[in-house]
Amino acid sequence: MRRAFATLVRGADAVTGSSLEKRLRRLSGLEQREEARAFLDEFNDAVGAGPAARQARWADVRRSLIRHGWYEHTPEELAFGARLAWRNTGRCIGRLFWKSLDVVDCRSLTEPGAIHQRMTEHLGEAQSDGRIRSIISVFPPVKGAQLPAWIESRQLVQYAGHAQQTGGVLGDRQNVEATRISRSMGWSPSGHPGRFDLLPWLLRDKDDRRHLSALPEGAVKEVEIAHPDHPALKALGLRWYAVPVVTNMILTIGGIEYPCAPFNGFYMGTEIASRNLADKQRFNLLPMVARALGLDPDAPGPAFWRDVALTELNRAVLNSFKEAGVTMVDHHTASDQFMTFHSQEQANGRRVPGDWRWLVPPQASSASDVFHLRIRNFHPVTNFYRDRGGDGLRLMPWYGDRERHRAAVWTDRMIRRWKIWKRMPW
Repeated sequence: MRRAFATLVRGADAVTGSSLEKRLRRLSGLEQREEARAFLDEFNDAVGAGPAARQARWADVRRSLIRHGWYEHTPEELAFGARLAWRNTGRCIGRLFWKSLDVVDCRSLTEPGAIHQRMTEHLGEAQSDGRIRSIISVFPPVKGAQLPAWIESRQLVQYAGHAQQTGGVLGDRQNVEATRISRSMGWSPSGHPGRFDLLPWLLRDKDDRRHLSALPEGAVKEVEIAHPDHPALKALGLRWYAVPVVTNMILTIGGIEYPCAPFNGFYMGTEIASRNLADKQRFNLLPMVARALGLDPDAPGPAFWRDVALTELNRAVLNSFKEAGVTMVDHHTASDQFMTFHSQEQANGRRVPGDWRWLVPPQASSASDVFHLRIRNFHPVTNFYRDRGGDGLRLMPWYGDRERHRAAVWTDRMIRRWKIWKRMPW
């Protein structure tokens, strides 16, 4: 009865327009118990728990799920679950280091001020002395109908996108709406608007009210982009921040959703050079970079200037981060690291989920081994997702790594298809 009431209340929240409620997966009681049991089995296998401990823990979890619709992870389960979510993330090429993720338990922090303080500390710890540490800060989960605070911004550090009266955008086109919201809440750049104005980040409290949080002056380490052989590139005034802290993804562990679990790794050079600075829907600076390199984007014939400009911009970004002493990996090394991870997982009897479109580097794609790898994203939980209608739609336990009869495999396949059909927004 309590579980049914919690589901009813959460459904009412969706009608009233709760932003978080619209993004969360909607699991039945049976689905939630299945995910909890699958996670606990994986955790117990990893720690070598005995039959008595397994049975006792499952009894506690099942009782809590039936009575309240949620249960509480132990600190050890939380740490293992966060690392497992990274290992299962099909879009990440840097999973070789999943075991080194530092997990910070912040479940006791519920107020916006405390969350702001922790995120400032998170960024400082991650930046360190330039040797980037991979960290995740996990805040309170969803508990039945009780929704916690969460961070609305895509990343903790972002550059503004200033809409111009002429129809253009100065800065990051991806952040035009975030910039508009920030301005409406009282933020404005210091001095004249520029391409690289640091945005404050947006936090939603447990009542779904927006809070504007600005990082302290000097808290964000930025790297100026310069080319070792083309001084004109430095004159463009390009720069980028050292640490990407992803803040808008929901962490799901054993049927429990953590909507505020910011995490960071370190950059691969192509993320900045080939995508953020070059994409037309982002900064769209490739023609400007080409001219700084002495190339003519308007020349007739094949547009090979784009290839040259992208390669040299990647050289500039990699060289600049190296000179600044900030951790960064090039796309060829990252590809080799992923192949090592893939081999290790296979040696441990596990299939590797992977989204080929995200894993293949955008630069010199066919020259990387990942390009030639046959891989499928089967969306296992534990994992991260952004919303239930997109990457959260297909998340469910994966039993394919176990020795099973053909009938069981066929049954799993049919159940997965039925779950996906049931979750579709018809």
